[in-house]
Amino acid sequence: MKLVFVHGWGFDRSLWRALRGALPDFECDAVDLGFFGRPHAVEPNGEAVIAIGHSLGLLWLLHERPFAWRALVSISGMPRFTRSPDYRFGTAARIVDAMIARFEKEPAATLEDFFTYCGLNAEPEAGADTGRLYEGLLWLKSWDARDSLAGERAPMLALYSQDDAVVPAELSADLFANRPATVRAVERSGGHVLPLTRTGWCADKIRDFARGLV
Repeated sequence: MKLVFVHGWGFDRSLWRALRGALPDFECDAVDLGFFGRPHAVEPNGEAVIAIGHSLGLLWLLHERPFAWRALVSISGMPRFTRSPDYRFGTAARIVDAMIARFEKEPAATLEDFFTYCGLNAEPEAGADTGRLYEGLLWLKSWDARDSLAGERAPMLALYSQDDAVVPAELSADLFANRPATVRAVERSGGHVLPLTRTGWCADKIRDFARGLV
């Protein structure tokens, strides 16, 4: 079984370095959405794949359907980011609009503040492609892949944290608690970037999930 990872907004494929290292028994590859350099696509070529999306990465997978997968893993992921009358735990559109407006004027500061909001004490990668990052913010504002998630028949694993300030635990619970064929695991802490803050925990959950597919 091959693992294919997709990072979220404000990151690149290096987000997965530690987690991939913690899963040496799997063949791994990672999509790069091009926020910090050249994009990287993955073509599984008929291989059985577990697609793993972090945050916007899950939304991108559901929206774009770039390849077929055997199973799907969400890490702090969502099929829609902005709030609506029938999506009450999403982020208010005015907050996303304010982030977009600030990013146009102060991209570096916006990224740094986003990292802090994620629960990270680190600086973003160098070489940001501000145009591509801006495009990613528009995806967060406008994309809605709930129908894609509702029609998903592959087994799913949903990992999230109780203290996630970006994708609230209430949203994750609402999305995944009663979803068929879905295994759910919740950390008490770790913020929004569990692949970095709870690497071993994520690796254990993914490994157990993959073994259950055989």
